[in-house]
Amino acid sequence: MTTWQAPGSGFYAGQQGPYPYPQNPGYPPPQEGYPYPQNPGYPPPYSGGIPPGPGFIPPPGVPPYGEAPPPVGPEFGGVPPPGHPGMYGSGYGEDPMQDEVKGFEFSDKTIRNGFIRKVYSILMCQLLITLGMITLLLYHRPTQLWVKNHSELFWIAFALTLVLLICMTCCTNVRRKAPMNFIFLFLFTFAEAFLLSVAASTYESQEVMLAVGITAAVCLGLTIFAFQTKIDFTGLHSVLFVAVLILLIFGIIAVIWHGKVITLVYASLGAFIFSLYLIYDTQMMIGGKHKYSISPEEYIFAALSLYLDVVNIFLYILTIIGVSRD
Repeated sequence: MTTWQAPGSGFYAGQQGPYPYPQNPGYPPPQEGYPYPQNPGYPPPYSGGIPPGPGFIPPPGVPPYGEAPPPVGPEFGGVPPPGHPGMYGSGYGEDPMQDEVKGFEFSDKTIRNGFIRKVYSILMCQLLITLGMITLLLYHRPTQLWVKNHSELFWIAFALTLVLLICMTCCTNVRRKAPMNFIFLFLFTFAEAFLLSVAASTYESQEVMLAVGITAAVCLGLTIFAFQTKIDFTGLHSVLFVAVLILLIFGIIAVIWHGKVITLVYASLGAFIFSLYLIYDTQMMIGGKHKYSISPEEYIFAALSLYLDVVNIFLYILTIIGVSRD
């Protein structure tokens, strides 16, 4: 490389490093030393030299910082230099801070997608267990008679459901530490499925299957809506909590003053509230553009929330169908 020295400056254009001026520590040199006609490509491309100072005018066709280097992007196995568009025109290398943000967003999106797949895989297993147990008690007569003759099983399953639900909801270590979280979740699922089976066995099989089909269609539609809508339901947690309290009070009144109309209204209100809860919990799981979101470590809690929403929607739809056909 040419080591031409600017007149009176002691600066060697071919030298490397941030302080390559042993003969003139007080760089920059006088402005009359510019430009460098014998080296129009000053400074050497990405040589580490300090760019020209104020007043430097590059020759025509020469960029201010020298000639453009050959492409060394990710497709060539290297790291793109500043300004290089990177692979597929992604803009990588233009701004290190933006590169960090893009990498973080990509990583966060990947983790969130894996979290969603894990939650729905667990939820599908829970629903299959529940549907299988309902089908068994509904169509297998000996099992149905045996359960009716052992009513204490219902109360054992009810108490087990409450204890497991409180443990998974209130104890962070229980729902985060594997394999204990899976053991607790599937024990809860079996107990809840048994309770639903006993409740469903008091209805006709056609009514139960109709409720299953309607519940599946409603939950699928609400899930698609929650993924696609621009409305953020995650800020409605206070409103939904108040709605559940009102539903609880209304349920006590419906038990005392029992009637077909009040039961129908109560079941319709319950189905509507838990439909909103299904949208709310789905958007909490999605995260991203929404105000609140669930941590990817809380996949057990997310699956439990969605499962309870589906179960409550099924029970209220089954109640509506049963009351309508009485």
